[in-house]
Amino acid sequence: MAKSKTVYFCKECGFESPKWMGQCPACKEWNTFVEEPVIKREKSGVSGLLRRTPAAKPAFLNEISLDDGDRIPTGFEELDRVLGDGIVAGSLVLVGGDPGIGKSTLLLQVCRNIAAAGKKVLYISGEESLKQIKLRANRIGQVTGDLRFLCETNLEAIEESIREEKPDMVVIDSIQTMYREEISSAPGSVSQVRESTNLLMQLAKGLGIAVFIVGHVTKEGVVAGPRVLEHMVDTVLYFEGDRSAAYRILRGVKNRFGSTNEIGVFEMEEKGLRQVKNPSEFMLNGRPEDASGAVVACSMEGTRPILVEVQALVTTTNFGMPRRTAAGTDYNRVNLLMAVLEKRCRYEMSRYDAYVNIAGGMKMNEPALDLAIVMALISSLKDKPVSPGTIIFGEVGLSGEVRAVSQAEQRVNEAVKLGFDTCILPEICLEKIKRTDKIRLIGVKNLREAISAIT
Repeated sequence: MAKSKTVYFCKECGFESPKWMGQCPACKEWNTFVEEPVIKREKSGVSGLLRRTPAAKPAFLNEISLDDGDRIPTGFEELDRVLGDGIVAGSLVLVGGDPGIGKSTLLLQVCRNIAAAGKKVLYISGEESLKQIKLRANRIGQVTGDLRFLCETNLEAIEESIREEKPDMVVIDSIQTMYREEISSAPGSVSQVRESTNLLMQLAKGLGIAVFIVGHVTKEGVVAGPRVLEHMVDTVLYFEGDRSAAYRILRGVKNRFGSTNEIGVFEMEEKGLRQVKNPSEFMLNGRPEDASGAVVACSMEGTRPILVEVQALVTTTNFGMPRRTAAGTDYNRVNLLMAVLEKRCRYEMSRYDAYVNIAGGMKMNEPALDLAIVMALISSLKDKPVSPGTIIFGEVGLSGEVRAVSQAEQRVNEAVKLGFDTCILPEICLEKIKRTDKIRLIGVKNLREAISAIT
């Protein structure tokens, strides 16, 4: 019997090699090659040539029409913002997230909203039976409209159903359970995931159907399977959050139809997910009064300002090397800011353990949080609370200077909306902000001025 031929694929970039290699020569990643059988393509036509399809004719830009009907509202303003003002017809969207985070629940609610608006929707599940789907659908509320369900993992059968039904939107849950018969490898392998996504992409573009794909994630937090999967789709969304917490963050990592900086905030309830239209107020609920080490900061996520509480705890160390912990922000950034405090402001931070946390479980890495982190550390060190009506933002440089941040006026307006009366910000940003009587603006040039403003 002839031995079946196999090749090796890189899971990160899709590079193909006849033998295994420790490091991929294309993306330079280590230990990413997996063995897969060769996919044989059937030939047809005269002399074994591949059958050719009629070539598409090039078009001018003025010949391409765009209208509002090309986007489908999801019924969730938070999701529409992340997608770029709705679902684009013919788009391929990948939704990733930890198990049990709420991916299937969110997409089922979106399907219900779109079907209720008069669109035709097909929900295809390879992991749940129809009875399991109905139990979940009964929990989120009444389902009306043309919403149909199918339990299938064979992509040839799925393709036939899509071409026959011709829905406006299709959900595939999940891509790791789908398989094509012409590929001998198991479902979830590199070849199966890549070829299955390629077939779904052809269906989405050819028929003008919006296709949502659910993808499992690895322990590193990335979508399982080849990294080339993220390059093939139009949009990549990650559903983040702790399953034990009530909130969920939907973050756009890639988007060909909008910004990748937008986030959507949802709250998990008994009847499904509920969108949080004012995440700043949601994140500041339960803020302690007259507690040292707690400072309110403003971070920008795309075009949306979000107020978060930065907490710090500074205690005398009992060991030769002080301990540093950062939750929700960059650990190395916290170490850098503490070094600036010790060098420029003469605080002996090397004698203290420091713990920094962004309350609510949010993950923020924007440099505008630097000044708030420093002020929280100083407040905890001196055990002196910062006024609860004060908001602080600004980037801190290695020389101890406070540098400008973008969209300062939007941050101040958000603070005014939530009732804050004082704002400490970089002095250079004062030129771009319209003065108002509703909030007192304190511009600072360096850390010494900022510390004097709160002490």
